[in-house]
Amino acid sequence: MPAPLRRGGAAILAATLATTVLTAPARAEPPRAEPPRAEPARAATAPVPCPRPKVKPPAGRPPRPVPPADDPVLRAVGGDDLATDGLVVPPGAPRPPALTATSWLVADLDSGEVLGGCGPHVYGTPASVQKLLLAATVMDKLDPKQVATITDGDLAIEPYSSAVGLLKGGSYPVSTLWLGLLLNSGNDAANTLARLGGGRGGLPATVAAMNAEARRLGAYQTHAVTPSGLDGPGQFTSAYDLALIARQCFAKPDFRRYALTERAQIPAQKRLKKGGFQIQNENKLIYNYPGALGGKTGFTKLARHSYVGGAERNGRRLVATLLGAEAVPLRGWQQGAALLDWGFSLPRDASVGKLVEPDGPDPRGPAGGASAAPAAAAGPRASTPPAVRAAANRVLYLGAAAVVAVVLAGAPLLLLLTQRRRRRVRRRTRDASPLPR
Repeated sequence: MPAPLRRGGAAILAATLATTVLTAPARAEPPRAEPPRAEPARAATAPVPCPRPKVKPPAGRPPRPVPPADDPVLRAVGGDDLATDGLVVPPGAPRPPALTATSWLVADLDSGEVLGGCGPHVYGTPASVQKLLLAATVMDKLDPKQVATITDGDLAIEPYSSAVGLLKGGSYPVSTLWLGLLLNSGNDAANTLARLGGGRGGLPATVAAMNAEARRLGAYQTHAVTPSGLDGPGQFTSAYDLALIARQCFAKPDFRRYALTERAQIPAQKRLKKGGFQIQNENKLIYNYPGALGGKTGFTKLARHSYVGGAERNGRRLVATLLGAEAVPLRGWQQGAALLDWGFSLPRDASVGKLVEPDGPDPRGPAGGASAAPAAAAGPRASTPPAVRAAANRVLYLGAAAVVAVVLAGAPLLLLLTQRRRRRVRRRTRDASPLPR
């Protein structure tokens, strides 16, 4: 074949291949399966103000901690009507009591129906009502007859915070520790029970288990940092979550017995030469409210007053939860009692939502609200938007096409140079003397 024809054919081949590559469409991205997401709450309207008494907040009250960003999916757990910062009550319901609590909820312990609330999913600081989550997590794990010996770590609590008065080196049955926790809100008892419940992992393992239990119950807005409810960074809950946790506690016979105990004896420690003493239940609901089932009080300067209380009337069991209250004009338990009265005044079929059942699906989908960290750990492709990846692929194809075109365009010249070199080699070979064999 003449050289010009060979060169022309190569050029045509190069141009054809380059054109084919340059005009080839970018490789289609395979469809990525997106995890199903729960439907967000419906469009919010202006919240209905919650009834509040005309009282001034106390001087010197510390500012509230900054809560996590609101998640519209979590705010709608239990029903879209609960996704409000204001009041939600059944149509035609009587006006709820005016309370200083920043958020509250009333629910039926048996049916799970939510009767009403004020900012049910608004984040709040729990204080000692968090001890209910400790009870829900480890009460069934510990033998009430087990005897615990108190350590230095058990007594590492905030100065002047509530304590039973446990002694280092003292020995106390687990049942006594539960009474100290629920009657006297003992932070020393909380530390001891958390240490025992965590096994080899101790107290930190129990705090982790408390957070896992909250998720299992559907209390997705609850995050525990301490087992006692003493303030910790990032520690929050909601009135709705507290109702879920309380429902789990009131289902336990031991809890119901402890919560209704009016007084208990802390045993003497003969080896330490210390006598015993009596403690009384600080939840005044059990002394003053007919049908009271018990509950839990709470207070820190940061959280203010929190309260959980349950009662039974005519075969109907209700629970009231509240956060961020002041003690004037009504104390925490009195605000709880007023909410219970209001709840019992409603018909049995009254409802604005539902307490979700334990072990239900995560409303945020299979990812469970996980952060973007796993995607970043999987490499840059996992976190690169599809449009950016398509543009990058197009650039790569164009670059590859240009390289191919350059190589093929130079092929005729390379072929000509190779043929000339071969002719010179053949002439030198004919003139040279043969090698010895």
